[in-house]
Amino acid sequence: MTESNGQPYHHGDLRRALIEAALGMVQEDKSWQFTLREVARRAGVSHTAPYRHFPDKAALLAELARVGFEKMGEQLAAAIEGNLSIKEQLIAAAKAYIEFGTANPALYTLMFSADAGEKEEVHLHERAMATLNVLITLLKRGQEQGAFKVRPIQGHAAACWSQVHGLTMLAINGLLLPEKVGENPVESALATLLEGLV
Repeated sequence: MTESNGQPYHHGDLRRALIEAALGMVQEDKSWQFTLREVARRAGVSHTAPYRHFPDKAALLAELARVGFEKMGEQLAAAIEGNLSIKEQLIAAAKAYIEFGTANPALYTLMFSADAGEKEEVHLHERAMATLNVLITLLKRGQEQGAFKVRPIQGHAAACWSQVHGLTMLAINGLLLPEKVGENPVESALATLLEGLV
């Protein structure tokens, strides 16, 4: 099959090609101030091709945010593999979360931006919820094992997520200054977080 500009593409891969092109632009430009026409050019397809899968730029940005949560979830899951105690898994997951954010600052910021669309479209989407469930599962197991205090799981999850998200944003913005928070702020903050759970 051939696009109107004469460039061939595999029809089944068009959506993925557009997403990958947009992700690359977010990563390289550190923003999402591109147009669908620019995404199409990057993907090597006609300027009308994106509209076959995304009615507008907002729809594409919402999908990028969902992809971000999916990628983050994979990174968290990988971080807790192996012979780790439940406390070590929680710390490993928190570090993986922060590392994902600092390695992908623009994508991470987009994931929590109003530009990504309505919260129901992104934050309550199954891919975002699956990422949160990594934390929920760790907290439930920790309570069942007696490693963490027995308290409402969602409250524990909110406390953990809030702290780690805050650390990530501070790190992205270069504000974890040693003069203010010491030489190992992430380690110290996570240790304090863990102390609050036990």
